[in-house]
Amino acid sequence: MTVNILKLCVGIEDTDHLAEVQKMRLENKRRAGLPAELIHVTRSFPRRANEVLDGGSLYWVIRGVIRVRQKIIELRETVNDAGKPACGIVLDEEHVLTERRSFRAFQGWRYFSAEDAPRDINDLDADTSILPEDMADELKELGLI
Repeated sequence: MTVNILKLCVGIEDTDHLAEVQKMRLENKRRAGLPAELIHVTRSFPRRANEVLDGGSLYWVIRGVIRVRQKIIELRETVNDAGKPACGIVLDEEHVLTERRSFRAFQGWRYFSAEDAPRDINDLDADTSILPEDMADELKELGLI
């Protein structure tokens, strides 16, 4: 059974900003001669790793709203900047916009079942991807989309 991971995207303003930051990180790795892969490092390794790797994604909460997901390619044991054991979540470069859903702040990451996950924008009847994110959030909150 597939399980996703939910994570706060701290310091990111919107999905375009996330894409810019990740693109810059990939470019910096290429220039340094390192493998160009997106790796998000977190303190703990998922105990349900097999379920996460069975088609799971990382759902990003940006400014209190789930907005986008990235498929999880691999989970690696690594070390953080302080030299302590950590988990490297290797992400696909593709950003899949999702149905916007408010989510309160939390620390670390959370498991997120496939049944609870918001649908991809491409799967929705109405095309809300052309709306500015703030407007779409407000319309969603009012129950209009």
